Amino acid sequence: MQRIAQIKKVLYITLFLNLSVSFGKIIYGYITDSVGILSDGYHSLFDGISNIIGIVGISLSSQPPDKTHHYGHRKVETLFTIFIGILMFVACYEIFKNVYEAIFKGHRPELNFLSLIIMLLTLCVNIFVVIYEKKMSVRLKSEFLSADSKHTLSDVFVTIGVIIGIVLQMVGFKFADVITGSVVGFIVAYTGFQIIRESADVLVDKSTADVFLIKDIVCQHKGVIECHNIRTRGVKTCFFVDLHILVRAELTVRDAHRIAHEVEDELKTKIPEIVDVVVHIEPKEVR
Repeated sequence: MQRIAQIKKVLYITLFLNLSVSFGKIIYGYITDSVGILSDGYHSLFDGISNIIGIVGISLSSQPPDKTHHYGHRKVETLFTIFIGILMFVACYEIFKNVYEAIFKGHRPELNFLSLIIMLLTLCVNIFVVIYEKKMSVRLKSEFLSADSKHTLSDVFVTIGVIIGIVLQMVGFKFADVITGSVVGFIVAYTGFQIIRESADVLVDKSTADVFLIKDIVCQHKGVIECHNIRTRGVKTCFFVDLHILVRAELTVRDAHRIAHEVEDELKTKIPEIVDVVVHIEPKEVR
């Protein structure tokens, strides 16, 4: 529980920073009429929403299974994640609507040296978030924090692109802001698509683990003759396994049951991401 509390603390800190950065970009984007800054603000906003999903998901995943949820509540996080993907397409629509209006209704963003300073400050905050989350993901062994740091890293590159667009706009390249906004829009759309696709894989129980690694671990047990029909489902950081093993036919039920438990314990020890293992025992005539 202490580890979960520490992960949530990291997410609360990054949530505050991400929301501060995103609202700053969005507000300043409207003030300056900059499509690039506004689009980057929307992109940063979803870093904050991702933090919220992480907080909710970690809280729910820590709850034990109950009478109506025998496998726990982990897929609630997946549903929230799909909702994020949908919201990103909504944001993408807003971004391209602003790009359209900028092209066909006239567009003169009021960009100056202050705009450059503000974006550089937000870039520094994003870089800090990436380094902080990556460091804590290693210390707390959290796949979510590691993934979230990579997500924020994409925001760093987007912000760098916006800064380049501001510089080009200031030196006279009048379409730089519109082009930057369009690029950010495509990045947001692609990210939203990736989020929905990965979440859909979880909902349809796509295999998530290395079955060859599982088979190697199981077959190392001296009581197991063969292992087959390995199935996995869940996410990479938390999944279920069921498999079949062949044992000597003359073994007693007690001995076969002991082997099954030892196989289960060995898998959970060597692959901590496994939540539960179901071992089906089959007899094998040994001559």
